[in-house]
Amino acid sequence: MGLAVLAATGLQLGSCSSPANNESQSIAVAAGPDSTKAGANSPLRVVAQFSGPQMVGVAVAPGGKIFACFPRWDYNPVYPIAAVGPNNTLTPYPNASWCTWTDSVKNEPQKHWICPQSVFADKAGMVWVLDPASPGLKGTVPGGPKLVKTDPQTGRVLLNISFPESVAPRKSYLNDVRIDLQNNYAYITESGIGGLVVVDLKTNKSRRLLASHPSTKAVKGLVIKAEGHPMIDAQGKPAQFNADGIALSTDNTYLYYCPLTGHTLYRIKTVALRNASLSEAQLGQQVETVGEIPASDGLEIDAANNVYITSFERSALLRRTPAGKIETVAADVRLQWPDTYSFAADGNLYVANSAIHKMASWNKGVEQPHEPFRIFKMPLPK
Repeated sequence: MGLAVLAATGLQLGSCSSPANNESQSIAVAAGPDSTKAGANSPLRVVAQFSGPQMVGVAVAPGGKIFACFPRWDYNPVYPIAAVGPNNTLTPYPNASWCTWTDSVKNEPQKHWICPQSVFADKAGMVWVLDPASPGLKGTVPGGPKLVKTDPQTGRVLLNISFPESVAPRKSYLNDVRIDLQNNYAYITESGIGGLVVVDLKTNKSRRLLASHPSTKAVKGLVIKAEGHPMIDAQGKPAQFNADGIALSTDNTYLYYCPLTGHTLYRIKTVALRNASLSEAQLGQQVETVGEIPASDGLEIDAANNVYITSFERSALLRRTPAGKIETVAADVRLQWPDTYSFAADGNLYVANSAIHKMASWNKGVEQPHEPFRIFKMPLPK
C-alpha cells in the first residue's frame, strides 16, 4: 500500500496537530470528471472523495465500516487514520489523541500515529494499523515504528507491537501488512531499504528477512511511468521503490509480493518465513518467481488465487490468473495511481487512489492538478 515516495526529495513537513475532540470532519471535494468522462461502462462507484490531504489506503471491516489512511508526507493530515462516514466525513480513529502528533506528545511515540502507511481489516473484523513512523520520509522516529491491532466496534487498542531498530532501521519504511489468523503471524513489506518483516503475534517478536535478496529490491535503471509520466526526481534520478505490494493466499500458504519499481511478482511459502532456523541464504532459495506483471503498488488475492494488481501505469485494476494471463478488471481515467485494495465481506472490491505521480517530488517541485483522492468500490469479479 502506498510507498516510500519522498525519500531524498528534501520535502519539508509542517507541524502536525489534531483537534482535541472526536467530531467528524467534512472535507471539501475537488472538481473532477463526471461519470461520462470516466466511461459509462466503468464498474467503479465512488464511495467517498476528498480534495486533500493525500490518501493512500482503505480498509473495510466486516459489517461495512470503512477506514482510510492519510500518511504524514508533505501534507498535514488532521486525522491520519479515520473512519469514513456519509458525505465524505472523517472521524479520527481510534480517537483524536491517537491522531495527534505534536511536540507535546513526542515523548510517547507508541501512543500516537506518527506517519501511518497502512490500514488493514482482518477476517475476524479487527483493524490493524502499520506505522513506519517516518514523517516526510526523513527517517524513523526512535521508538515510533509499530503495528497496532484495534477493535472497530469499541475503538479499543488490543495489541501494540513496537519494532526495534534492528527490524525497522532509521531509513526503513514499513509499507503494507497482511494478517495470518491461522498461524497468528503478521507479514510486512518494507520499502525504504527493501525486505520483509514477520511478526509472531503470540510473542510480539519480529524478524527482518530477505533484506539482501533481489526480490525485495527495486530494479536498477528501470524508469516507471504513470499516465505516461516518468517518475524522475528533482535530481534526475529514476524512482527506486523496493518491496511494496503484498497479498496472502486465502489458505495462508503463500505470501505474494513485488517491488514497486519492477515487473516481477514473487511468492514464498509462509512456513518458510515462520522458520527461524533457516539462514538468509536458505530462505532466499525458497523465493519463487511467479511471473511478469505490470508495475504495481497494491496487491490482493481471491479464493481462486487470482492476484489483483493496481496498475498505476495503465490507470487500471488488473488481475493475474493462476495460468499467468493478465486480465483487466477496470480501466478508468479517475484511477490516478490506484494504490491499495480492500476485499470486503459483502463481495465488493474497494480501492483507493493516491495520485503519487502528481506530487511535487516527481514534477520538479511543482504539484500538478489531480483528481480528488477517492475510494471506489465494485463487485468482485467472478
